[in-house]
Order: sequence, then structure tokens, then C-alpha cells
Amino acid sequence: MAKIVEGLKYTEDHEWISIEGNIATIGITDFAQSSLGDIVFVELPDAGEELEATNSFGVVESIKSVSDLYTPLSGKIIEKNSTVEDGPESLNEDAYGAWLVKIEMTDTSQVDSLLDSKAYSEYCEANS
Repeated sequence: MAKIVEGLKYTEDHEWISIEGNIATIGITDFAQSSLGDIVFVELPDAGEELEATNSFGVVESIKSVSDLYTPLSGKIIEKNSTVEDGPESLNEDAYGAWLVKIEMTDTSQVDSLLDSKAYSEYCEANS
């Protein structure tokens, strides 16, 4: 079973979200990185880019496939993790330690539509 961290929010697209005030830190889950296999490339948008919820904001490429990343929240990117772009294998080593982007949310009510750790765990079990 993939590692699921309590206290985070999750999406059915296998992103995790940490919320602090109106800042959301977004990464991919352990379930996602396990499914993808060895990650060899990550492309992320630059700071300042505006994101709309459910739109693609980047790409993760593994030895098995290429997958789009989808933002669960609307907002403006305030920081991207260049370390992940330079060393994508860090996602395989620690999916929860290797965040992708931080956004300043424009609509904090969108957080209510995200899954908690229990609901995400049940979703993963039902879909694996």
C-alpha cells in the first residue's frame, strides 16, 4: 500500500496539497510515483503564472509514460521547485518531501472539494 500522509489534502489525480493560510503547496503522491515508475523528467511553470483549477500545469515523464499534472486549485504560482526539475528522481525517493509548486490561492473555498487522507486511502484501494 502506498504511503498516505495525514493532515494533507488529496485529489483523485493523485496530487497532495498542503494548505497554510492562502498558500497551497502541491506535489504528487506516493501512489502516483509508484504507478509511474522511475521519474526521469519534470516540467513546471514559472512563478507568476496564473492557474485555473483542473487545468494542466506541468508534465512528469517516467520510464513508463508521460503524465500531465493538474492543479486542484486556482491561483498564482509563487514558487516552483527547481530542485525537482534538476533532479526528478527526488520524487521517487520522497514523494511528500519533493513538492512541485506553491500557489497563492484565489478561491480558498476550492479546498472543500479535496479529499482528506481517509477518503484518499479509500479511493486508492477502490481503484488499484
